[in-house]
Amino acid sequence: MGLPRGPLCWLLLVLAAACSGLLFALYSSAVEPYPGPRSGARNTTSPRAFFPPKASNSGTRKSWPCRHSLYLAIQRHPHFRSLFNLSTPVLLWGGLFTPELWDSLSQHKAPYGWQGLSHQAIATALSLLSGSESAQLFPASREPPPNCIRCAVVGNGGILNGSRQGANIDAHDYVFRLNGAVIKGFERDVGTKISFYGFTVNTMKNSLISYRRLGFTSVPQGQDLRYIFIPSDIRDYMMLRSAILGVPVPEGPDKGDRPHTYFGPEASASKFKLLHPDFISYLTERFLKSKLINTNFGDLYMPSTGALMLLTALHTCDQVSAYGFITSNYQKFSDHYFEREKKPLIFYANHDLSLEAALWRDLHKAGILWLYQR
Repeated sequence: MGLPRGPLCWLLLVLAAACSGLLFALYSSAVEPYPGPRSGARNTTSPRAFFPPKASNSGTRKSWPCRHSLYLAIQRHPHFRSLFNLSTPVLLWGGLFTPELWDSLSQHKAPYGWQGLSHQAIATALSLLSGSESAQLFPASREPPPNCIRCAVVGNGGILNGSRQGANIDAHDYVFRLNGAVIKGFERDVGTKISFYGFTVNTMKNSLISYRRLGFTSVPQGQDLRYIFIPSDIRDYMMLRSAILGVPVPEGPDKGDRPHTYFGPEASASKFKLLHPDFISYLTERFLKSKLINTNFGDLYMPSTGALMLLTALHTCDQVSAYGFITSNYQKFSDHYFEREKKPLIFYANHDLSLEAALWRDLHKAGILWLYQR
């Protein structure tokens, strides 16, 4: 028979009000600004179904983004919404190596392609990155993944000296470090956790030479640490190949090098990730297209290691905090946090640090990342 008409209308009104309140609460939580890093418990609202199905950058995503996800901030910002393509493959691995990819990347010089590089050297290196772990940044785990993956990217800027940000950095799910990542003696300022170490062979070796007296005596090592190769030259592919095989580098400027002295004796293929040249091209074209490209330094220009690691995190994590990157008051601080005497930041012609600084400022203002400033 059903309820009388009066009570039925009243019940429908109550249900409608409840649903409206629920929808409003969900909307309100989605548009709150990203509040920055938090120590202690992580946000567990839910992860990352918002990447298009094509993306394979960081594993499976669920049905709803975390509360302060960078994706939501991107969607609210007209300029950055037009720049970000979160389905762009971040990593290159053997499963992507096809004749078509070779033909395409052979049209561009490194780090944007393979022009002039040995087909055999490229093919051999990529054939060793054949497992599923080479296709995604974050390791597969028997445990459920964090509902909201929070990443810290730690640059080496002098702003971190005396910052006491170590605990905040280590509270993130994953921590990216790069080049001369000195930790000993600076734990209170930069933390100790390290999940990913990013570099080119050139920047890694230069860091070991230039910063040895300042504490960078070896490349970070650890069971859970993963290495992200930036393919700036053929030597990066050669070093990667030799590291996986456990043999000396056979030729080139690093001939005779024993990679286990850098990455440890247990360095299997699962320890290494390789940025996709197309990803570096995409980042350069959309985010860091410098005027230097049209100068005599055009062939030298590429985004800095720090920029590539930070943008990698922005394309794979749910929330990103940036520490030790250039801020508007950079002149107050030394070039690096581990220097004993203050040294000015040097703007080399192969990077456009001013352009990068403007990008970090704008991304912070848009709530897409949180930039440590003081």
